[in-house]
Amino acid sequence: MFTTTVTPRFGDVDGLGHINNVVLAAWFELARNPLFRIFEPDLNLSHNHWPLIMAHTEYDFTDQLFFQYDVELRTFVERVGTKSFTLYHEAWQQGRLCSVGRAVIVHFDFLRNQSTPIPEDKKRLLEEHLRLRAL
Repeated sequence: MFTTTVTPRFGDVDGLGHINNVVLAAWFELARNPLFRIFEPDLNLSHNHWPLIMAHTEYDFTDQLFFQYDVELRTFVERVGTKSFTLYHEAWQQGRLCSVGRAVIVHFDFLRNQSTPIPEDKKRLLEEHLRLRAL
């Protein structure tokens, strides 16, 4: 599991005083950076180096998030396949689980424009962060 703490910005708040629902997409994206470093330690985004592409994201809200408190993002690997892996995200505020999300990421060759198998050494590193189903 990886953890990232974010401090909400004033602009993250909607008219009802909650963290706007679109903000979670950006926060969960930020929380994926440690996993991205498994594949590209320098986070070099050139097509010659970057080996990942997003295939799917989803988010569910289980409680309200507010401006005045930090949010802890927890990121786990949920599944490792041949050419893709699934991440599971949680957003916690003041001991409350407020949102969960998933992202499916494909190992991808941008020069050939096709998915490719995840190298075995990368799979092993991903598997170190597998989420137990009982959580």
